[in-house]
Amino acid sequence: MGAVTTRAVVFDWRGTLGALPPITSWAGEALRRVGRAHDDPAASAVLQAIRTAAGQPNRLNGPDIDTNVELHRQTYFSVFADAGLDAELANSLYAVESDPTHNPFADDVTPTFTVLAENGCKIGVLSDIHFDLRPAFADAGLLSLVDTFVLSYEHGVQKPDLAIFRLALNQLEAQPENTLMVGDRASHDGAAVDLGIPTLLVPTLTDPRQRRLHLVTGIATAQ
Repeated sequence: MGAVTTRAVVFDWRGTLGALPPITSWAGEALRRVGRAHDDPAASAVLQAIRTAAGQPNRLNGPDIDTNVELHRQTYFSVFADAGLDAELANSLYAVESDPTHNPFADDVTPTFTVLAENGCKIGVLSDIHFDLRPAFADAGLLSLVDTFVLSYEHGVQKPDLAIFRLALNQLEAQPENTLMVGDRASHDGAAVDLGIPTLLVPTLTDPRQRRLHLVTGIATAQ
C-alpha cells in the first residue's frame, strides 16, 4: 500500500491558531475598557463571581452554547446577572469574549498556511464559535488561503458532534484518510478520529510567539 497523501488540513481556531491568554486577561480587559481598576486582584474578583454564578457543570461551557448566537448571549448575560455584575461591565465582558483580536494569531500561521497552499493542501477552519471569524482572517491577510469555514453557530452543531467534522469534509471535498485535523483539545478536536481523520493535538497556544505549526507542515508535506 502506498503512502497516504494529505490533501486537506482542518484547523481549530481558539487555542490552536489564535492564542488563548490567561482567563484573568478576559476580565482585566473588560474592566480596562470601562475605565475601572483592572489589576489581577480586580480581575480575579470578577472571575470568582462569574465562576460561582456559572455553577457546576459550568453553564458557560454548555454542550450546545455555541450552536446558536442568541443562546450564547442569553447564557452569558444570565450568568453575569447571577454574578451581580452591572450592565456596563456585563456588556464589556461579552464584547471581549466576542472580539477575535483578544486571541491574536500565532506568528507561524501565515507561513504555515502558505506552505500548505503551495503544496496543494486545502485548508479549513472549524470552530465552536458564536461569531464570524472571516473578518479577522481577512484583516490578517489569511482569508484567501482558507478554502472553507465551518463555524458552529452557522450550522447548529458543535464539537465533539461528528456532524461538524462531516461538514468540514464535505465542504473540502476531502476523504477522512486524506485529511488532518489540528486542535488543542482531545475532548473536542480529538473526536475527529472517530471518523477516521488523523488528528494532531498540540498544546494550547497561550502566546502568539509560541511555534507549533511546523508539526503540521512536517506531516502534510512529507508524502
